[in-house]
Amino acid sequence: MEFPSPLVPATLVRRYKRFLADVVLPSGEPTTVHVANPGAMTGLAAPGSRVLLSRSANAARKLPLSWELVEVDLGCGRELVGINTANPNALVAEALREHRIPELREYRSVRREVGYGRNCRVDFLLEAPGRAPCYLEIKNVHLMRQRALAEFPDCVTARGAKHLDELAGVVAAGARAILLFVIQIGSAARFSLARDIDHAYAAAFDRARAHGVEAFAWRCQLSEHAIAITAPVAIAG
Repeated sequence: MEFPSPLVPATLVRRYKRFLADVVLPSGEPTTVHVANPGAMTGLAAPGSRVLLSRSANAARKLPLSWELVEVDLGCGRELVGINTANPNALVAEALREHRIPELREYRSVRREVGYGRNCRVDFLLEAPGRAPCYLEIKNVHLMRQRALAEFPDCVTARGAKHLDELAGVVAAGARAILLFVIQIGSAARFSLARDIDHAYAAAFDRARAHGVEAFAWRCQLSEHAIAITAPVAIAG
C-alpha cells in the first residue's frame, strides 16, 4: 500500500482526546492533526518524537493532516511504526488481491463489511466454490513492550471480545473463521496476547480457539513511502 502523496514530517508535541495530536512542522508552524487510533499507543506518543503525516485530498476537511507513522526504538533500534488503525484492512485487501497469504489463496470472492451474528460486521467474507465461507476479522497491532514481541490489545476492548464469541458461533454453524493480527512493526519476530491488559479479551480468545477459530499474525514492512504485509509471525501462548 503506497501512500498517495509524500508524507509530511513533523515533531510530536502531545497526543490528547485520543483522536487529536499537536505537532510542529519543519517550518516551525504548530498544527493539530487527526489520530486514527483509539488505543493507548503505549511507547508511541512521546513528546519530541518524529512523526510522518498524510495530507487529505479533501480540501473541506477540518484537519487536513493525519498521523500515519512514528519513528521509535522499541528495543531493536530506531524504526517506523504504523499507528493508523484504518490501514490494516487496506493492507489485507491488497494482500488478498495478490494472493500473498497462503492460507487464503483459494478464495476468489471477497466481500467487505458483511453483517453476521448479533449486530456484528466482519471485515472480510471470503468465498469459493465447494468451500465453506470464511469470516476474516482483522486486528491492528502496534504494541511492543519486550524486544521483538508484538502484543494485542493495548487497551481494554469489549467489542473485540464480543466479536471473538460471534466468530466461534459461525464456526459452530459450519463456516470457517480467522483472526488475522496485522503488526505494523517491522522488527516483530513473535506475537502474543497482552493478557495483563485485557483479561476478558484473552479469555474470549481462548474460547474462540477452542471452538475452532483460527489465528494468524503477519508483520509489515514500513517505509516513508509504503506499507506492505510481508511475513508471518509465530503466535506464542
